[in-house]
Amino acid sequence: MSQSRWTGVVTCRTLDLRARFGAAFTELAPEITLLTPDEVTDPAAVDFVLSWVPPKDAFSPYPNLRGIFSIAAGMDAILACPSLPKNVPVIRVEDPDQAAQMAGFAAFHIVWHHRQMGLHLENQAKGVWKRPASGRSPARVRVGVMGFGLMGRAVALGARALGYPVATLSRNLPPKPEAGMAHFTDAHRAAFLARTDILINVLPMTPATKGLFDIDLFAALPVGAAFIHLGRGAQLDESALLSALETGQISGASLDVFAPEPLVAEHPFWSHPKVFVTPHTASEAEPPAVVANVVKHLSAIG
Repeated sequence: MSQSRWTGVVTCRTLDLRARFGAAFTELAPEITLLTPDEVTDPAAVDFVLSWVPPKDAFSPYPNLRGIFSIAAGMDAILACPSLPKNVPVIRVEDPDQAAQMAGFAAFHIVWHHRQMGLHLENQAKGVWKRPASGRSPARVRVGVMGFGLMGRAVALGARALGYPVATLSRNLPPKPEAGMAHFTDAHRAAFLARTDILINVLPMTPATKGLFDIDLFAALPVGAAFIHLGRGAQLDESALLSALETGQISGASLDVFAPEPLVAEHPFWSHPKVFVTPHTASEAEPPAVVANVVKHLSAIG
């Protein structure tokens, strides 16, 4: 291994992290040597691991880790990894640019459902000129955002800027409430759902949120509500969503996260006429932000 201040390993089952981040580390952090697992000759010299969906044995070879870094805000797969060592900090990227990406992605899908853009594409394919009879004012479409952290706040602010009435749901009332928004806590979830025409999930993965989006939750929404799923795949009961789509309780769904990923080719979501599938792409930290995050925390660790 070359001499450097720090040595890190990139490992992920679903992404080529070297291809994504290697050039940025070389340019912006020459004091870091970044290796793939097969390039490591001295496991004891490895200071950190950069990952997202690690292999089961990702951390076992390295006895002197100072930190484990997630390339994204979500750390579920890292925290669930059986080789995760105790007493080694696991550090997520918190990047305002990611929040801006998420807000823009959510705004697109809000408008997609509100303005029936899928119907326009169907009509275009058939050469049909048909104007929807439904209203167009965002003031008449109530958006509800579940989760009010960095991502949730950005999503809610983006929707409010477009003129939609916005409410948020979180465990506790935010210490910095936003003017012009209604803030609900879990104790008042039923009231939050009852006033929500487009529901956006940006909740973190916890035992309490696993399977949260089930048939009862969908039934608590107004008939014909839309669902935008940007949180974690395991939070969704897929059969419940398919049933709600079939009955019309849910008019349409935008799904960016799944359990497991990638979504298998034969999954009914791919061909469902009311489902918009994207491959976990709502937001992604840009390489310079990841490098800055790693350097910042390694410097603090020493």
